[in-house]
Amino acid sequence: MFSPEGPTLRELTVQALSSVEHGYDLLAATFDATPFRTPDRLLGAVADALEPLGPFDTGLDVCCGTGAGLSVLRSVCAGPVTGVDFSAGMLAGARTAHPEATLVRADALDLPFAPVFDLAVSFGAFGHFLPAEQETLFRGVHAALRPGGTLAFPLPAPPRVGSAPYWTLWGFDAVMRVRNALWRPPFVMYYRTFRLADVRRRLEAAGFRVELLPLPSLGVREDGSPNCRLVVARKAEG
Repeated sequence: MFSPEGPTLRELTVQALSSVEHGYDLLAATFDATPFRTPDRLLGAVADALEPLGPFDTGLDVCCGTGAGLSVLRSVCAGPVTGVDFSAGMLAGARTAHPEATLVRADALDLPFAPVFDLAVSFGAFGHFLPAEQETLFRGVHAALRPGGTLAFPLPAPPRVGSAPYWTLWGFDAVMRVRNALWRPPFVMYYRTFRLADVRRRLEAAGFRVELLPLPSLGVREDGSPNCRLVVARKAEG
């Protein structure tokens, strides 16, 4: 799963026994050499889907990590782009990769922005937020968007019940729950707590109007449904 440039098993173990923030500080230098970094294929599919939804001026990458999503914003936004994350180590990586971006260290549950952004994106971060926190997160992004602004993020289809990926995610979440019951500080990362019906309801409660767009370049499942959709949540005009 990991390239020779990636973290060792020992480094991953130390990270997993840390807090989320400190864990990502430890992982930052090798993060882009792990499978956790958002694949370029997914980034490209999202950029292609966003292009006809614009024009966009300013962009915000929520939980930007080392900055993979900033490349999407740069491709679809005419104005400045900003990344926000609470890991200083991950932000250092983003600063190296995207020196033109504004990078802000802050908790995504307490975003420090006025409503100045036209587009907000996020990639692979929502598993770090418990279900009870997700509406708070969405309300913060809603407050950071201009009237008519858009929050967009990819949401893969859930694996088929009983399949190997299904049991892999189920097992990972079970291990994390045991870890967090026995060890402090907690490391919040769950794959099965971000379900479309719940997400849609929480986005609407935060004030968004929601639609779903297929990402056709990522293929379809056996029943013809897309492997991945783009969730497009729009803030009302004025």
